[in-house]
Amino acid sequence: MNMEVTTGGDGRVTAQATVHFARARRGRKEMRPGKAPLPPTRLVTGRVPRIARLMALAIRMRRLIDSGEVRDYAKLARLGHVSRARVTQIMNLTLLAPDIQEDILFQPLVEVGRDPIRELQLRPITLVPDWRKQRRMWKALTDADPASPSHG
Repeated sequence: MNMEVTTGGDGRVTAQATVHFARARRGRKEMRPGKAPLPPTRLVTGRVPRIARLMALAIRMRRLIDSGEVRDYAKLARLGHVSRARVTQIMNLTLLAPDIQEDILFQPLVEVGRDPIRELQLRPITLVPDWRKQRRMWKALTDADPASPSHG
């Protein structure tokens, strides 16, 4: 709604202003100045793949240990209410080549269904110390999945 103040030759005053109506407390409407804000739009759909969340967690846990905030994996396990073996499995993701870690962190969002890459599939790759071999194994894993960002 627009409002503007003008005076006519006949002495009448006309007012115009831009206002909008918005919900106030208890569902009541109130008039507010300015144009109505655009409704929020959800641009991003889907969910972050579990492996990407685990990779981010592994990086965070590595920083906690490196900074001295947490002494060891046993302390991380107690803090996270998981076993030390599980902490080791997660931390082994930091042994992957940096470009593989980046690929994992930037996996596309999962719209429906299962995640295309699971942590269990990465465990054999984390055990290989040679990054070149890791990259070949990663490529074989992601080439098997056409939805992967590395595919193409």
